[in-house]
Amino acid sequence: MSDDRKSVLARIHGRVQGVWYRGWAVQQAQARGLSGWVRNRADGSVEALVCGPKAAVNELLDAFWQGPPSARVTRVDVEAASPPDDRGFRQLATM
Repeated sequence: MSDDRKSVLARIHGRVQGVWYRGWAVQQAQARGLSGWVRNRADGSVEALVCGPKAAVNELLDAFWQGPPSARVTRVDVEAASPPDDRGFRQLATM
């Protein structure tokens, strides 16, 4: 991956399921031209793989702390990840 691109796996905790967090995340990522996916986790968190230009990825990571109006984010854990195999950003089934 080039130096101007970044790929991360983010885990968002708090009141993030049942508040349209995944749909909001898809809109936010697509608006920034990012690739990856977002899904609910069985433990109540939301997980997202995000890849694209560093500045856009960092913007989305900052936005994850806010989320949609009904969300209450308490923690966002981020780790480096391999980029997704395909382009675009989509919602996956719960894991």
